Amino acid sequence: MFANLEKVMGGTAEKLSNNKVLIAIRDGFLVTTPLIIVASFFILAGNFPIEGYTDFMAQFFGQGWENHMDAVIDSTFSVIALLGAIGIGYAYARQLESDPIAGAAISVVCFLILTPKTHPAFTNEAGKVFNGLANANMGSAGMFVAMITAIVSVRIFVAIERKGWVIKMPDGVPPAVSQSFAALIPSLFAMLTFFLVYLGFSLTDYHYAHTFIYTNLQAPLLGIGRSVFLEPLTQFLSTFFWFFGINGPSVTNTVFGPIGLALTTENLEAFKNGLPLPNIFTNGFSNFFTNFGGGGSTLALVFLMVGIAKSKRMKTLGRLAIVPGIFGINEMIIFGLPVVLNPIMLVPFIATPLVNTILSIIATVIGILPRTTGVSIPWTTPFFFSGWLATGHLIAAFWQIILIAIDCLIYYPFFKVMDRQFLAEEEKPEQDLKDDLDDISLDDLSFDDL
Repeated sequence: MFANLEKVMGGTAEKLSNNKVLIAIRDGFLVTTPLIIVASFFILAGNFPIEGYTDFMAQFFGQGWENHMDAVIDSTFSVIALLGAIGIGYAYARQLESDPIAGAAISVVCFLILTPKTHPAFTNEAGKVFNGLANANMGSAGMFVAMITAIVSVRIFVAIERKGWVIKMPDGVPPAVSQSFAALIPSLFAMLTFFLVYLGFSLTDYHYAHTFIYTNLQAPLLGIGRSVFLEPLTQFLSTFFWFFGINGPSVTNTVFGPIGLALTTENLEAFKNGLPLPNIFTNGFSNFFTNFGGGGSTLALVFLMVGIAKSKRMKTLGRLAIVPGIFGINEMIIFGLPVVLNPIMLVPFIATPLVNTILSIIATVIGILPRTTGVSIPWTTPFFFSGWLATGHLIAAFWQIILIAIDCLIYYPFFKVMDRQFLAEEEKPEQDLKDDLDDISLDDLSFDDL
């Protein structure tokens, strides 16, 4: 049964993980990850979750010191779509074996062609309309426009390039000059295409592609992302793939990653402006309240292995895995125990993250667990600290401890079965050796045939 499932799931996962468009979207947004994390540190510096912290720091830096952090924060989160266009364009051009720099450049230019620059709603006393790029279109609201624009523009660029419609310079011309002229005609086709798209939308009631895509695509997808069913489904699929030795998040994030990032950014913007946090399901929620110690929430299993295991194999592996497990790395358990294709571990491995997810949803809905602020914290941050920093409340840290205790209860009966098996295997060779020695008799020895 497992062999057939592995074949089906492995094929599906391979197709998703090898899809160049999905890879480009995933890798493109990964480019923004270090920038987002650094900017999140500035948010934490200005809003550290300790009562009286802001007033204490004001004694040294003056009132309103925390507002200076916006210089870094707005330069990242407020232009997340722009950064995404650059990253996805670069990654997709690389996937298509074209010039990634040219891909990034054409992507961001085409994105800006579609982006509104005139804002009639903002008119000064002299009647002059504001002209310029608004952060509202460059941030989370423009993410899906950035994704679509990057993929389509780079695809057009590469298609023209492969047709050979390029300006070729003589051999003596420096390579940088040759490459720039070679990109001229492909860039022309891509930019002209998006200019026509811009003109087309200007004739509709939507006026801009941003409005159309946000209304008809992004908003419905975010609505699905806010559904109580999507996060449990994501956790189930991710863990299910892991059971067959396939990196689950690398598959699921290609599909659900952009939705999670958009929801996270919405929470961050609300948090920064002192508004109620709109979304339960953010990247922080997925990272810190569903799994502990990696896929399958195996940190509880590691604690059991270290604490009460009787077999040498369990104890040794647990001691080796506990430090990586605290930081969310559990490949040692998944492949070393193993969990992969282990029918004994199938139920707890899949059920534990689902239980954590459902309990955390209920706790959030009834007001026990605070919503995550959208602050991006490395997924390797240990429990307790991750819950505290992700929400700004210590109650979230203690909630993580409660979940890990529940995880231990779920894993315990299955852990005991495997521990007994390993213990029996460790005792068996010694017993067999004793039996073999007992069967040896000196009376059976003969030297007559020598």
